[in-house]
Amino acid sequence: MEKELQQRLSSIRPLDEEFLSRAQAKLDKLTKPPGSLGQLEEIARRYVAIVENIRPRIQQKIIYTFAGDHGVVAEGVSAYPKEVTPQMVYNFIRGGAAINVLAGHVGAKVVVVDIGVDHLFEPLEGLVIRKVARGTGNITRGPAMSKEQALQAIFVGLEMADRAKNGGADLVGTGDMGIGNTTPSSAILAALTGLPVNQVTHRGTGIDDVALSRKVKAIEKALEVNAPDPKDPLDVLSKVGGLEIAGIAGLIIGCAGHRIPVVVDGFISTAGAMIAVALNPRVQDRLFASHQSVEVGHQFMWEYIGQKPILNLSMRLGEGTGAALAMSIIEAAVKVLNEMATFSEAGVSEASR
Repeated sequence: MEKELQQRLSSIRPLDEEFLSRAQAKLDKLTKPPGSLGQLEEIARRYVAIVENIRPRIQQKIIYTFAGDHGVVAEGVSAYPKEVTPQMVYNFIRGGAAINVLAGHVGAKVVVVDIGVDHLFEPLEGLVIRKVARGTGNITRGPAMSKEQALQAIFVGLEMADRAKNGGADLVGTGDMGIGNTTPSSAILAALTGLPVNQVTHRGTGIDDVALSRKVKAIEKALEVNAPDPKDPLDVLSKVGGLEIAGIAGLIIGCAGHRIPVVVDGFISTAGAMIAVALNPRVQDRLFASHQSVEVGHQFMWEYIGQKPILNLSMRLGEGTGAALAMSIIEAAVKVLNEMATFSEAGVSEASR
């Protein structure tokens, strides 16, 4: 399985500079001062280079929301009990969650993936059951999962990327659900960057100061007990990560290999993106940073990955909500490229040289 993952990783190519140049030349001919649409132009240029099409269309958008439970919840790191994870999965399926509303607003389909919920779901439309385990272990006492389980979860994400490719998706978003999952996300960030735990750990679902102190201590203990190797992303993922985080990493890797632009959601999704980029830095240019979460560690994640967030709306929900909103901006950027008139088409004089 690890060998197959390496094959998938090695298939990811650098962005083609020719497409970047052609997209920029086209943007510069449009009826506006060069660069005046700012980040929209960078988005359009990179979208063209990812899909290798100078006139792309975004018609099918899909968000995969991976759900999993976490043993570290036993340490009192969340404001909510773990029972909320399956309850929210049912809410997603019924269409009652924020991700349903926002995905519907931008015309994206939501697919929920049970990759590690401590609950046995019956088959339901809109739910893909690929349970690797019924939650992770308590990382303060030992590893979250085995390396084999981490690989299995990554391959669930790869499978979802394959499904997106076969279904003709033009844009894919990541999402998560899992009570307690900001704890392993902060642990991954601290492990990969060496930053102090208290500098990258925040309130998640809205915990008070006492619970925040417990959370910081739990992460510090997890790093001490498990000693994840920062040079080995799979070791970090398996020792202090989460099943949904692994699935998100796999989705991002798979989309990168298929040349499908992927929009990374918030703190948990970006932990998955960090693992993907650590496994192959070429992934970096093939993803879009949807937004800046209020989680204090999120800025360090984007710095590690090297991408600038599209939005900053003081959000901290997850589910794929930020990815959904950013999809509308990405689609707008592509429409600018395709639908604006050039100076010659509009009969508008260009700037004096």
